[in-house]
Amino acid sequence: MITLDNLSIAHGAKTIMQGISTTLASGQVHVIIGPNGTGKSTLLRTLFADLPIQSGRICWQDKILAPGHHRSRQLQQWRHDIAYMPQDTGLDVSLSVLEIVVLGGLESLTLHIDSSLLEQAMDCLQAAGIAELAHRDIGSLSGGQRQMVLFAQVLMRNARMMLLDEPVSALDLHHQIAMLDLVREQTRARGLVTVIVLHDLNLACQYADNLLIFSHGRLQASGAPLAVITPQLISHTYGVALDIVYDNGGLPLIQPLSRHHPLTIKNTLRKEA
Repeated sequence: MITLDNLSIAHGAKTIMQGISTTLASGQVHVIIGPNGTGKSTLLRTLFADLPIQSGRICWQDKILAPGHHRSRQLQQWRHDIAYMPQDTGLDVSLSVLEIVVLGGLESLTLHIDSSLLEQAMDCLQAAGIAELAHRDIGSLSGGQRQMVLFAQVLMRNARMMLLDEPVSALDLHHQIAMLDLVREQTRARGLVTVIVLHDLNLACQYADNLLIFSHGRLQASGAPLAVITPQLISHTYGVALDIVYDNGGLPLIQPLSRHHPLTIKNTLRKEA
């Protein structure tokens, strides 16, 4: 379990997020949604101790991250059990896919790679559904394929926390579902704290055990999608007209509406009246 206690984050003199207090339970998928520029990636980078804390603190296991706790030894201890997959999949290296994944299992660089480590890396590639890419050069792959490789590297880490920043942004629908299914399976089987940033609201509703909705640098709501998703909140958060329906499993489906949609025109007329 991770506890965020009145957390505030700044870039230079500008406060990006403030007053964030919430608990992220183990064995659950926590999905962060919100408009561009509201601090979603910033929060992930802070959880990874890549950005300093302005005020407040983060508590995890027996460790505390607070202002001033960014010396190299403290960072190493904090990150030891964290696997972080950033947005940028640009890998300017000449390595094979298998070598990239193996790096995820190394505590330090070495000239000797144990055969068991290679087998583990192949298992991670198999789990990610890309074993056939093992000997391809990483530079020859598409953006979506690189995302899958980086996710296989995340699996290789055997971490206690997974931080995934828009991990399906370059994937087709089939691979989006395959990756998020695997994320959920791994999270529950291994009791991980998994935090994901997603832009697709319907995928977020389908896969989140706990949905965190941010806007203007503040946490507006958190909880099960069915409990927190309302037309008023999502419309206000994103500044668009929308409708919410429910699928056969009872999960909310969010339908953005154009300015010319009959429901948008009807609501506009009602407000003007």
